[in-house]
Amino acid sequence: MTTVISFDFGLKRTGVAVGNTLTGSASPETTLQSQDEKPDWQGISDLIREWKPRQLVVGMPQELDGGDSPLKQRIERFCNQLSGRYNLPVDQENEQFTSIEAARRLKQLRQSGRKQKVRKEEVDMVAAAIILENWMQSKGFR
Repeated sequence: MTTVISFDFGLKRTGVAVGNTLTGSASPETTLQSQDEKPDWQGISDLIREWKPRQLVVGMPQELDGGDSPLKQRIERFCNQLSGRYNLPVDQENEQFTSIEAARRLKQLRQSGRKQKVRKEEVDMVAAAIILENWMQSKGFR
């Protein structure tokens, strides 16, 4: 079994999920707040220390026409920094529509209970879980 941490990188917030390759499942973990568009490296270090992953996955958005996202260079830099800081392999996974899917899942969960607004921080970490589930599925772990 390999523990994997995934990131839904953003300039304001980064959603984080944790999963393992044995079950092929992922769980939303947290959303880290960025400072001046810089990742919360202390928060990431704490998660790496706690979960001891052997693989990291970062969502890479694409435009609807298949072109590169305006965030592509920032996300690639984030991937390089993750690899350099933690000496772990970093894969990228297409994250197109994961935030929409995350919001849909959260709204579905809420329909049975009391009505409560879906917060962006929740969407970010559920999107990170979807990114990780998609990555594991593409690698044959589920």
